[in-house]
Amino acid sequence: MTILQALDSYYHRLEGVAGPGWSPEKFGWCIVLDRDGEPVDVDDLHGQDSKKPRPTLHVVPAAVKRTVGIAPNFLWDKSAYVLGRTAGEGKRTAQEHAAFVDMHLERLAGQTDEGLIALSRFLTKWQPERFDTRPFKPEMLDANIMFRLDGERSYLHQRPAARALVEAKGDSESGEGVFCLISGERAPVARLHPTIKGVEGAQSSGAALVSFNLDAFTSLGKEQGDNAPTSQAAAFRYGAALNHLLTRDGPNRIRRPIGDATVVFWADSGEVKAAEAADAWIASVLGGDISDEAEARKIGQELEAVAKGRPLAELRTDIEPGTRFHVLGLSPNAARLSVRYWLTGTLDQFARRLAEHHADLALDPPPAGWGAAPSVNRLLANSTALQGKFENIPPLLAGEVMRAILSGARYPQSLLAAAIIRLRAGDPKSSDGKSLPIGGHAAAIRAVVFRNQRLRRRNPDSPEQGET
Repeated sequence: MTILQALDSYYHRLEGVAGPGWSPEKFGWCIVLDRDGEPVDVDDLHGQDSKKPRPTLHVVPAAVKRTVGIAPNFLWDKSAYVLGRTAGEGKRTAQEHAAFVDMHLERLAGQTDEGLIALSRFLTKWQPERFDTRPFKPEMLDANIMFRLDGERSYLHQRPAARALVEAKGDSESGEGVFCLISGERAPVARLHPTIKGVEGAQSSGAALVSFNLDAFTSLGKEQGDNAPTSQAAAFRYGAALNHLLTRDGPNRIRRPIGDATVVFWADSGEVKAAEAADAWIASVLGGDISDEAEARKIGQELEAVAKGRPLAELRTDIEPGTRFHVLGLSPNAARLSVRYWLTGTLDQFARRLAEHHADLALDPPPAGWGAAPSVNRLLANSTALQGKFENIPPLLAGEVMRAILSGARYPQSLLAAAIIRLRAGDPKSSDGKSLPIGGHAAAIRAVVFRNQRLRRRNPDSPEQGET
């Protein structure tokens, strides 16, 4: 199964995700209009669940894919488009605002909905210098802005008339049918693939997983999406699924990147609850440093049992036997994304490889605060990174180590070299001058040596081949 096919399948398991023609976007502000189109207030949409207010996600008409041209979004956009104001130099802010106004006046012409009429009146009368008066705030500059009618709780894009306009535009964008590489069905082709957001280090506006932008890619006269024919519907589904997986602090994402790779994972199971249970188990073993002693002991016992050949479903009754699992690591690459690794197999295969990894690391007695076993990031930070900082982990090494753990192959020899070099550098110190524990160095060195020995015994005729 390919990456896109697996993501397309995962989309059908999701509940409450945006449908075709819609996308989740981050918002900080909403302009409240009266029936005459006059701005009477501004709603602050930032979440207050942390020390620093964060924009909140709202499902709005799907964002257009911008490259270098000017292209406004429908019923929302950043301040340069909506209000003609920006915090920067704004060389083309006037053109962006004019495009936003012209597009909306054209699409909203003849509408009888009072909310859409109010927006048309607002855009007709608006002058950018009015931003310097109440109720507008300097913090609104360059943020996404939506609209609401005074006296109502729903936003303009949620009104039935607005939803009808969004769906009508989607129906009008059909084209010549092609055989979709994902679904195998004939359907209109997606010329541009969806924008993927949430990958650490990539452009904040999003990046492409599939794209073609050079003459070298125009094989046999095919341009853009014709090079990899994917239906509009399938492209939307895989994009929506991947953006959902990449949600910050989401349950299917390792919170901190592994090197330069943002890692997501998901299970395929007949029952949603069983798939979620499988996701949670992998997340606890792979992504987190378990500090609770009881939970660490439980995880450790389960890993020992898996290493001895017991199926995970026997240990966790909420996980279905035969559950398949996928792991995807994505790295930034300018306006595009690089697939650092893509691994798929049964959950038992991944569990056994994780158990072997933890067994390879095992020290007796274990270092202080070791728990069930350290996360990949903590292991690499303590054994290979200058001053024990996560940002100093060599990105290529991190990707190779992660691949080795998940595939059961040999650890890279560069892990052994890096751990010895850091150990030889003397008493490792953190940035604040405190001594770092040397348990990570010893564990990394032991893991490389023990795994090499085990795989050599398992495959004596192919000493360079790990288990697949």
